[in-house]
Amino acid sequence: MAARPIARVLLESPLPQLDRLFDYAVPPHLDADAQPGVRIRVPLRSAGRIVDGFVIERGIAEPADRPLSELEAVVSPVPVLPPGLYDLARRLADRAAGSAADILRLAVPRRMVRAEKAWMQREQPETPAVDPAAVRAAEDVLDAFPTLRAGILAGERLAVGAPAKPVVISEDRTVGAWAVLLAAAATVTLAAGRSAVIVVPDHRDQEQVLTALRERVPEDALVPVDARQSGPARYAAYLRTLAEAPCIVVGNRSAVYAPAARTGLVVVWDDGDPLLSEPLSPGVHARDAALVRQEAEGSALLIAGHTRTTDVERLVAIGWVRDVEPARRFTPRVVLTATSDSPAQARIPSSAFTAVREALATGPVLVQVSRPGYAPVVVCSSCRTPSRCVHCTGPLRVRAQGRAPECSWCGRGIAGWRCGHCEGTEMRLASSGSERTADELGRAFPNTRVILSDGEHPLTRVDGRPALVVATRGAEPIAEGGYRAVLLLDGDRMLLAEDLRITESCLRWWSNAAALAAPGSPVLLTGVSGAVARALATWSQPAYARAQLAERAPLKMPPTVRVAVVEGTRPSLDAALGALARDVHALTADAVVGPVVIPGEDPPRYRALVRFDYALGKPVTQTLRAAVIADAVQARKGRRRGPGAPRNTLRVRVDVPDPDL
Repeated sequence: MAARPIARVLLESPLPQLDRLFDYAVPPHLDADAQPGVRIRVPLRSAGRIVDGFVIERGIAEPADRPLSELEAVVSPVPVLPPGLYDLARRLADRAAGSAADILRLAVPRRMVRAEKAWMQREQPETPAVDPAAVRAAEDVLDAFPTLRAGILAGERLAVGAPAKPVVISEDRTVGAWAVLLAAAATVTLAAGRSAVIVVPDHRDQEQVLTALRERVPEDALVPVDARQSGPARYAAYLRTLAEAPCIVVGNRSAVYAPAARTGLVVVWDDGDPLLSEPLSPGVHARDAALVRQEAEGSALLIAGHTRTTDVERLVAIGWVRDVEPARRFTPRVVLTATSDSPAQARIPSSAFTAVREALATGPVLVQVSRPGYAPVVVCSSCRTPSRCVHCTGPLRVRAQGRAPECSWCGRGIAGWRCGHCEGTEMRLASSGSERTADELGRAFPNTRVILSDGEHPLTRVDGRPALVVATRGAEPIAEGGYRAVLLLDGDRMLLAEDLRITESCLRWWSNAAALAAPGSPVLLTGVSGAVARALATWSQPAYARAQLAERAPLKMPPTVRVAVVEGTRPSLDAALGALARDVHALTADAVVGPVVIPGEDPPRYRALVRFDYALGKPVTQTLRAAVIADAVQARKGRRRGPGAPRNTLRVRVDVPDPDL
């Protein structure tokens, strides 16, 4: 038997036992097209079907090798999976105890035939020419942070606290100063002949960065990537990143995988935003993907934000990321105001009320609230117990003024309600959402425009005319010229959430809102005191992050240690935890917390936490991944015995930011 050409293939399969390369023989008629990186279809004999996959490598099979199945077809001759992207997916999957195919499902868009044909018929893009004047302007922006420009060009890992103010650029367009900073870093990188990848949480941030970039670089050098794009548009954008010409990619969390040519810079903006945390398996955060990518490629990494997360501060503390301070520090004018004992002024103190009235004479005022809707919480008038639905026990809410309460779960109106605690029959509104706040402020400030921005009424921008802009956290629109005052309400209510990182999150919400104020305008935080309020008032977010790390270290809570959440049936969970105790001897005695039963699961499922040092990441994730594969193989054998056989139930999620048993 003569030696035969083979292809080593990664299958697009969610089954953990198939997360490896398989050898397939390459028939002569597919030899020219079946090159590394192309999409192919292959037979999976164990399942008796045809599956999709990628060619990762080509090789030669020795004559004595076992018989191999042949490739079924080459889906497309376009190599859409560069070697660097597969290497990144493999590294991240191993780090997160997951599958490389799950990473690539996020990184490589689905094939769109028309978009692909149009791209192949088009001339390849040329290296963009950046105006020298734009480069000099970008360098001036970066030079406000000594050593920042040199660090980017040298490929360092950098952390920057972005300027917290709006900037008016040409055509009376206002963007955050942070967007101008990121655009300057990308411009300098592109001028050096290398690509830049900018990862932002949502389309609001993306729009600001693109607006700032269009003032500096050619339009054809910009590659927007986000979930709002149609399938063909997203696939066309991905094909552009595969070209040899450098570009600037701006997108949401999946943009961190963009295989841009000669990547010289990866930027992650506002890494504390939960939108940068991938909900799909294996759940790799965009910040962690950027860190692994930087280490593999040698590109620069810039992590920027108005606040400093404890994750980044830990990296700064151990010297893995270098903190870059500005030559001249700018801080918003934050004023802490106490709430009044008077019921009429319990939510907005008189001093804040006066400041808002004065600011409205010159421009818009931002009012940040904690919740959308009219009255998200309704309680018993007698005992203040939260009211529940008589049909499904869901919480009650009021959707508009004058309307009767209804259930948030089943949507039914409530008639004949009676409190289950004290038998009371009267209810009262216990909270004010964005709509009720807008209604109340409209009466308090007559003849003033009131603009609402929340999940149901999204706004990106407002003009510079006087108006009260009521927005939920994270939905604040940017105002042309900046807000003349920012009022932060419901801070005490936000801090009551049961979340390990709630103070860190509140500081981020407030800081991002404060950064929308025009320079010199007041930022009023009501009803909050303590360390988190002082951190906002003094604009010392990195110091607050260091204090949080010091508090969490004795408790072994993330990010001072890594945490894996393991879920499954009791036998599967016990087998996985037993493998950890047997194979990873360096784990401490208190490394495993639990297991406990997961409420509401039938049949019963259990959850346990595994806390481990960063140095033990590789053996712990390898052992947990092996346990997942063993459980999957056992489940497959069980299904052959009948429909009542056990199913694969073991799941692992590593680096959970807020573990909760």
